[in-house]
Amino acid sequence: MQMQKVLIVDDQPAVRTALEILFEVHDIDAVSVPSPDAALARIAKGDVACVVQDMNFTENTTSGDEGTALFRRIRAIDPTLPVLLMTAWSSLETAVMLVKEGAADYLSKPWDDQKVVATVRNLLRMRALEDENEQLRRDRDRARREIVDKNELCGLVYESEAMHRVVSLAVNVAAADVPVLITGPNGAGKEKLAEIIQANSRRKSKPFIRVNAGALPENLMEAELFGAEAGAFTGATKARQGRFEAADGGTIFLDEVGNLPLTGQMKLLRVLQTGEYQRLGSNTQRRADVRVISATNADLPRCIADKTFREDLFFRLNVIELRLPPLAERREDLLPLARHLLASFGVSEGGEPFSLGESARSAILAYAFPGNVRELQNKLRRATLVAKGPVLGRDDLGFDDAPARSSTTPPSANTASSISPSSSGAVDDEGGPDRAAIEDALLRAAGNVSKAANEIGVSRQALYRRMDRLGIVLERRPRGTGA
Repeated sequence: MQMQKVLIVDDQPAVRTALEILFEVHDIDAVSVPSPDAALARIAKGDVACVVQDMNFTENTTSGDEGTALFRRIRAIDPTLPVLLMTAWSSLETAVMLVKEGAADYLSKPWDDQKVVATVRNLLRMRALEDENEQLRRDRDRARREIVDKNELCGLVYESEAMHRVVSLAVNVAAADVPVLITGPNGAGKEKLAEIIQANSRRKSKPFIRVNAGALPENLMEAELFGAEAGAFTGATKARQGRFEAADGGTIFLDEVGNLPLTGQMKLLRVLQTGEYQRLGSNTQRRADVRVISATNADLPRCIADKTFREDLFFRLNVIELRLPPLAERREDLLPLARHLLASFGVSEGGEPFSLGESARSAILAYAFPGNVRELQNKLRRATLVAKGPVLGRDDLGFDDAPARSSTTPPSANTASSISPSSSGAVDDEGGPDRAAIEDALLRAAGNVSKAANEIGVSRQALYRRMDRLGIVLERRPRGTGA
């Protein structure tokens, strides 16, 4: 791996030499150049992890314009490359402006050796972490492309790592032909996951029979699942096929299996153990070659303890368990899902496709979605019906009285910035992202305003304005200097 260097850009040889010696004494690999053009050429080699640049490069020039131009050219080449500005008092205002544009920090000349070293070390660590995260992201994207290219995902849309792990396991076990238990809250997509397992199994061309086990009347459950002969009960004028018989050779999906009564659990256990069943009113043994995928939002171990669910059936169903996280735990999926769902609703009355306005995006990101994907779908459907145009806003979604999401996202251990609130605002007067959404985005982005703005769906300048309005301040300081 190529050594990552600090690039010193200063037109004064004495300054370059002093900084080179300072970094060498502290085991920091550094290289220096005298001009902006030389700096850009050195950055192009790809081994620069941090830039320490002066603000003026021409004799008797103090405006800082040259440093501003260099900084912006560096940002155009590599927006994430940390740049530390070295400034005299005359360029201080310009340096502050550039920090708002994304510069890592600024230090005044003459500098404090200890502070320079501490700041540069911190920036190098952050750059190394960003590079590592970028590599992880590339690896993740490659793995996801392979999942999409090699498997049928039945139109599932997701971005989160949590969902990717579930989907990866689902397609891996699809070919195993063993019972699968899908657990998770209502509306999170358990049936979609079952469809994916079926679509990637050897049974994909065979029947896929869906059964809401929780909705089966107890007196008709046996007939629904296993069929009935004519005369087996009042009104049974002819033989009827049960769901297991209809699913022969394919897959049966038992949703809400935790609500199946004990009598039904016993008969289901027999089918899983022997592959045999009887129609109601018949003594003839029938066989079913059926794969069972079941789903529940119930806590089955607790149900077992309460004697409402059979432990032997639980172990038969739970050969492979897929835990589907609630939407609140995979917030990266919110906007991609919303856009996908909107596309499925058609177009507005004017013939234009529906889209999410800034206030709608912010509201979606800030909301808890206790009803998961189903609730998101319902809110978007409502919005398309009440909106006056194709661009949906917060009010169209019906979020006025909705509970905000409570954040549990911890600060990154590697961030060099802290978020210092000084007021308690919630939603700004332009309908933009609220305090919680902004602070969470800044924490996840390690204080990088551009990344946070991109996540929230606003411009960097708009995010700075909202931060100012809400009193959110980024305090940049080197690690190890105390809080």
